[in-house]
Formats: sequence, structure tokens, C-alpha cells
Amino acid sequence: MSGYRFDRLKILVVDDNQHMRKLVVTILQAFGTNQIFEASNGEHAWVALREANPDVILLDWQMEGMNGLDFARKVRTSPDSPNPFVPIIMLTGHSHVDHVRQARDAGVNEFLAKPVSVKAVFTRLTSVIEHPRPFVRTKTYFGPCRRRRGGDEYKGPERRANVEATALDDIPAGGNR
Repeated sequence: MSGYRFDRLKILVVDDNQHMRKLVVTILQAFGTNQIFEASNGEHAWVALREANPDVILLDWQMEGMNGLDFARKVRTSPDSPNPFVPIIMLTGHSHVDHVRQARDAGVNEFLAKPVSVKAVFTRLTSVIEHPRPFVRTKTYFGPCRRRRGGDEYKGPERRANVEATALDDIPAGGNR
């Protein structure tokens, strides 16, 4: 399928639906991934994040207790987060543009609408590997840069002149805090 060594990745799959978790795990195993951790809700995912320190998280939006958006925000902003930079791919049946924006604003790297396909999972997974976005810290947001286009359409006062020079402001050297 590709030249990637997915067997080197640790992936956390978080979904309250056991069948969906099994489907995603099976897809990841087909890619050669063998370090897969599962959680059925946000609380269990928080424990798994701290214990396994995954390279990527595939996260369902709608779950009882701590939902996917709350979990993503906690990963990005909690002082107890072991890795606020971990790529997060949101899985959801809600693909309306408002849902995509909410996930983006919670610090999600990629968005994947259910039902998922092998190709879609592969595309999102390779996207977070091949095209990691710089992280941005503002007064109200911390997470991957939300601007996907490199165009100059925005001319307002908050325009960043050089994304690379400003995206890592206030983030300690060394990456993981």
C-alpha cells in the first residue's frame, strides 16, 4: 500500500461503539500496525493516553461522559497532558461544516466522517505524518494551525506574517513541554 512502517506507530482508538472500534482496529492491523490501544470513552482514553503515550489518536466525537471534543481540549490544554502535540483524528457521523469547525477549534488535526473506509483512514493517517501542521498558541486556542490554505485572503490585524516564526511562540523547546 505504501512505504510506511505503520508497525512502528502506537495508535489509540477511542469509540464507545465496540463494532466501530473493531472496524478501525482491523483497518489499522491491515496497515501493519500492531501497537493499538482501545478506549470506550474519554475517561478511559485519558488513562490510556498517559500509560501508552500513543503517536496518533483516532477519536469518536459522541460518547457518554467526556465526549471527543472535551477529550481533545483536555489533551491540548491540560497541564497533566503527557503530549499536547499528539495528532488527533476525529471520527464522527456528524460531518456538517459546523461540526468540522468545532472539532478544528478543539484542536483536532484531521476530521473523518463515518462510515469510514480503508482509503479514508489511510489518507488521514498519512496526512498527519506527511503534513504535520505547526502548533499555535493564542489566548483562546492551542493546537494545530487552523488555516489550511496558504493564500493571502485574510488581511486583518491578526494576520501572521510568518507562520513558522510565530506558530511556536510560548511552546517550550523540545516539543513535549
